[in-house]
Amino acid sequence: MINTYNRMKTRIISACALVAASIGTWSCNQSDPKPKGDYVQGVFVINEGNFSSNNGSLAFFARENTTAEADIFNIVNGQTLKGGIQGYAVSDEKGLILVDNSAAGQDEIQIVDANTMESLATIGSPDVENPRNVVVVDDHTAYVSCWGTTGTYPNFFVSNGYIAVVDLASNSIKKRISVAKGAENMVYANGQLIVGTVDYSGVNTLTVINTATNEVAKEISMIAAPNPIGADASGKLWVQAGLQVFQIDQASWINEKTITLSTDASKSAGNFALSNDKQTIFFNLSYYDANYVSQGQTYAFKVSDNAVDLSKPLINRVFTGLAVDPLQGLIYGAVTPSYAQAGYAVRYRTDGSVVDSVKVGIAPTGFVFK
Repeated sequence: MINTYNRMKTRIISACALVAASIGTWSCNQSDPKPKGDYVQGVFVINEGNFSSNNGSLAFFARENTTAEADIFNIVNGQTLKGGIQGYAVSDEKGLILVDNSAAGQDEIQIVDANTMESLATIGSPDVENPRNVVVVDDHTAYVSCWGTTGTYPNFFVSNGYIAVVDLASNSIKKRISVAKGAENMVYANGQLIVGTVDYSGVNTLTVINTATNEVAKEISMIAAPNPIGADASGKLWVQAGLQVFQIDQASWINEKTITLSTDASKSAGNFALSNDKQTIFFNLSYYDANYVSQGQTYAFKVSDNAVDLSKPLINRVFTGLAVDPLQGLIYGAVTPSYAQAGYAVRYRTDGSVVDSVKVGIAPTGFVFK
């Protein structure tokens, strides 16, 4: 998730002309097509946008700044992304933006130059339909989880999900791996791709993909829809399912530890993030009040712990996205005041104290660090 960006293509295309008498010297400069930002190092914010409005965007800011560039794809390419933004991931050279349009057949993967945000290629329907999450494993290969074609309530998931294997050399899909319905979050850990499912899919299968063969290596039944979190400092895989998290040994696939996050069935756990030293896990525990407004707190526990102290929330609020900067170790919380206005990226120290906030786009849900 960490990348590099360099740009500024401004060039002088007309010489300076000496104009007579008192007018003096004119210097005529023109950009091509206009000055572009420097995206070599900093923070990208995934702004999903309003439901069905297709107004998602990527924002960017340098770590030392408190002002973000909004909708950077539009700034560089002169066009919006035309959908809700579900994910962004980068290799050294390329970035992949997942665009989920509210209209069937309009979803796409937008491939950009990771150093300039300039559009390089587009992979659209039918190769991708309802893209949900993207993981780049090296400079050659990325994986995109997709729901595939969906139906209407109550039969929303009418087909299996799949993992689209993206060849970054040719900017094309080289394989589709069939997985469970509602394929959602993924992590790449210890040479394997771990795929979870979304809660309302009704599927509780954790899928393990061998990235050397791009074949399903294992399917593991969980107590609820599984959400892979990542590998800790000792290489153990953490997976959330319902109100529990599990520490799993990937060599044997034995569950070595179970931690209950809450016994209150009205609450749900989400937005898990590992600290930069992989020793602590942060998460939200939330519920909806009578006005259907999300309420709750952010907690933390050590991977060596056997329980979570719910009497001591780290931050007394919940977020629409949560991440930790692997470079600085700061916690980033995404705040969505409404789906009709810009949201915020709020930065915290690991003790829960606030550093600052940055205004970003509509409905921020995730962060990518370079």
